Order: sequence, then structure tokens, then C-alpha cells
Amino acid sequence: MSWNFQEIQETIRREAAQIADLKDLEAFRVKYLGRKGLVQDIYASLATLPHEQRPVVGKGANDLKNDVSSIVEERTKAIKARQARDPGEDIDVTTPGVTVPPGHRHILTQTVDDICGMFERLGFVVQEGPEIETEFNNFTALNIPVDHPSRDAFDTFYLELPDPDRPGRYQLLRSHTSPAQIRVMQKYQPPFGVIVPGRVYRPDAVDASHSFMFHQIEGLLVNEDVKFSDLKGLLTVFCRRFFGEKIKMRFRPHFFPFTEPSAEVDISCYICDGKGCSVCRRKGWLEIMGCGMVHPKVFVAAGYPAGKYTGLAFGLGVERIAMLKHGIQDIRLFFENDVRFLEQF
Repeated sequence: MSWNFQEIQETIRREAAQIADLKDLEAFRVKYLGRKGLVQDIYASLATLPHEQRPVVGKGANDLKNDVSSIVEERTKAIKARQARDPGEDIDVTTPGVTVPPGHRHILTQTVDDICGMFERLGFVVQEGPEIETEFNNFTALNIPVDHPSRDAFDTFYLELPDPDRPGRYQLLRSHTSPAQIRVMQKYQPPFGVIVPGRVYRPDAVDASHSFMFHQIEGLLVNEDVKFSDLKGLLTVFCRRFFGEKIKMRFRPHFFPFTEPSAEVDISCYICDGKGCSVCRRKGWLEIMGCGMVHPKVFVAAGYPAGKYTGLAFGLGVERIAMLKHGIQDIRLFFENDVRFLEQF
């Protein structure tokens, strides 16, 4: 078999000029240098050639191998350099992309927005208060005496921040959203109705139903003639809109230092319709919030004339409401950031 090396060289140069990408370059390399390529065929033919032709053909095969190897090396560098300058040129647009799943509001945020939205439609205005509070706003102004357990330094998250209004005292992380009552009353004159959502802090051991940080929503309405019947009517409207028209309600007498009279609000279990189940612990009732008429001493502490105004107040735990409504058994699930749990809501 005879080989026209000049013609082969011209073919190689012509094909090399048409190489556009690494895929074409690999096909070119395999055609000439692969196990079944042309150079290998030339080497295999040496055994059939006369002895005088073998040196010439062998040298020609070696030259082809070197030339093709040089072309492959040079073209590889050139193609990669071009890709580095413009990586979009060699992107396969038909390859499936990597997508980021869309996010959505956290279940607690949804619950806060739903509750606040309902009270806004009833005429309330959403306000916010600071999480770092003074001892006066968090305790004293709310008629919580010095010997109350919550005043103990070991039962409250005190900070190394001096109280600007009371030398020798320190600020703290608020243990409820009720201090917002004092701030709102010091800033505005009645009539007004506000709803205050936010984080609160208590030194509770973390378990399925307790957390050192959780969320509350505080409600306050003040005017010259607010009655307990207004409180009952307001909360009845809210509960039926939030939990369903079929629920029943009851108000149980309770004690809160900053309201008098005070009550706990229960609703009939919407899971079992009051018959008793694991959610309501076989009682048929679910405790959802505390409420009452603003204590006269709170008005005095806020700077209002004694006896001029009356008001109603209520507070509820956001996590508890969300757990009751959605049948969630462990408060820790809200904060573990497990997408498998969060994406359900």
C-alpha cells in the first residue's frame, strides 16, 4: 500500500481550519491519532511493505503524528482561551438549568399578617415597639410591683445598658408586648385603637410548648366610655373570622396586674367541634388569649387624668395560635428552618 503524505498533509490543514469547538477537535484527533486512526493504519502497513520503503513510510507516519499532535495542542489552547473571554459562546442552551425554588412568607409571618389585617379592618392601627425596654415600661407602669416574680433579675433578660431615665437601673429584653401600651398612651390622646405585634423574651427552658423567644400581638383600645361588652364583642368577631363561624367562646375570670377585670378567652375546639380530641386534650376547649379592661393605675402611669378614660386590652401568642390552627405539636419546628416543614404552609 502506498501513502501520499503530501495529499494527507493538505487534507489535515484543511480540516484543522474548520475546527470550531472542542467537540470537533476531539473528532479530528480520533480520526488521525486514535487506535483506529490513519496514523495507526500507516504503522500497521509497514509489515507489508518492501524493506526499502519502510524507512520512508515510517518517517512520514511520525511526521503526521507530530503535526496532528501540534495542531490538537494549539487548537485546544485557542478554543479554551476564547471560551474564557466569552463563556456564552459554547453554552448548550438545551441543557436543563439549575433553578432556585421560589420562597414564601414564614408561617409565623403569615399568622401575624392575618391577625393584624383583621383588626385593621376593624379600625385598629398597627404599631411597633422596641424589643429593648425600660424597667418602668415593662413592669412598673403596668402595675407589676417590685416583689412580682418577673422583677427578679434571674427571671428576666437584663442587659448591661443603663436606664437613661432611672440611674442605677438597667434596660431589659421585653417579656411581653404590653409595654407598647405605655408608649402609645404617652404619645397619643384617645380615642385610638392599636395592634402591636413583635418578639418577646422569657427565660423559659425550650421544649415542645416553650421557647425563650416567641411572638405576641397586643391590642389596645382607649376612649371615654369603653365597656367590657365592647371587649367581648370585638374578640368574638375576631375569633369567628379567624377560626370559623361555628366556634363557641367563653371568658374565664383571671388575674393580670395591668387589667381589671381580667379574663382568659377559650374557643371550642374546631377540630372535634368541642367533643374532645388530642388537640384540646379531651377538654373540648382551646385557650387562645388573655384580655381585660385597662387598670386605672396604668392610665395614671401613662400620664392620663385619673378616671377620665377607660380601655380594653388583649394579648395572644402567635406561635400558639398557629399551632392550634394548623395542628402543629412542637413549637421548635417554627425555628429549625426545615424546608420540608415550612413549605407546607
